[in-house]
Amino acid sequence: MGTKAVAILSLGGTIAMTADPATGGVVPALSAHDLLAAVPALQSLDVELRVHDFRRLPSASLGFDDLSALADALADAFRSGCDGAVVTQGTDTIEETAYLLDLLHPGEQPIVVTGAMRNPTLPGADGPANIHAAVIAAAAPELRGAGAVVVLGDEIHAARTVRKSHTTSPAAFTSPATGPLGRLYEGRVHLHGPLAARTTFAGPMIRPAARVGLYTATLGDDGALLAAMAEACDGLVVAAFGVGHVPEDFVAVLERAAARIPVVLASRIGNGPVLEGTYGFPGSEKDLLARGLIRGGHLDAYKARLLLHVLLGQGRNRDETAAAFALAAH
Repeated sequence: MGTKAVAILSLGGTIAMTADPATGGVVPALSAHDLLAAVPALQSLDVELRVHDFRRLPSASLGFDDLSALADALADAFRSGCDGAVVTQGTDTIEETAYLLDLLHPGEQPIVVTGAMRNPTLPGADGPANIHAAVIAAAAPELRGAGAVVVLGDEIHAARTVRKSHTTSPAAFTSPATGPLGRLYEGRVHLHGPLAARTTFAGPMIRPAARVGLYTATLGDDGALLAAMAEACDGLVVAAFGVGHVPEDFVAVLERAAARIPVVLASRIGNGPVLEGTYGFPGSEKDLLARGLIRGGHLDAYKARLLLHVLLGQGRNRDETAAAFALAAH
């Protein structure tokens, strides 16, 4: 099979943090080369590592410009012959970074996003083990066609389904609706079943500064803040109750907004679909879809926002956006 080439792009985050003597807290400071030096087991793998020190930021400070540049850098790496890629970053936004990269990557090469829940100054820091597993996964033929995946704790999760489900646990990453794609053990990838088909939306971003809002329905909300947000947005995702329900006070606001901008109906639950036609009261999923909202399907609200950002950036109209969600969120 020959030596595989894997690109390593580091963005910063907990995995790359060390103590700041001025503040006593940890901050991103380690380079990509520093991270790899802490994993001597990489030297025994039949893998050529092509290392890029891309950013040194906490993941909460990453923006769309950073991730667009990252997607371009990954495309360049694949054109230059890399068989896969590893992205290291902070865990706060891993699920969002991975899904955005998944949407923009039409190729067969796997993109493996990893990080750490325990920074390098702590006992049992998990960064080195996660990097080792991520490199193995990026070079594995079993993940050809998988798109972007998240690997932590020797579990492999699809970008579309993964969530950070605990603030501190080393086992924070889960896929509530599906479980992990597979696991790593004895230096190999083991999948639980065949890879699912992917929907990608690669293309030029002609409107990269589109502003997409995310508004969460809560008990007793009268809709005034929702109306203000909708006026400031080019697109809107509503994280509704349950299977797609909102307070009745939202209905007129959302109908007006949907006549002007794409409005996606998602759920705040993060596990399970928005329905289409079970409930019929004002503010139900059937009522809202009839008023022009776009069904978010199985996508959680955070990922629905990213998909809407990509579609707006590519200049797609309302019908094209609805069709894209029907494909990507089934």
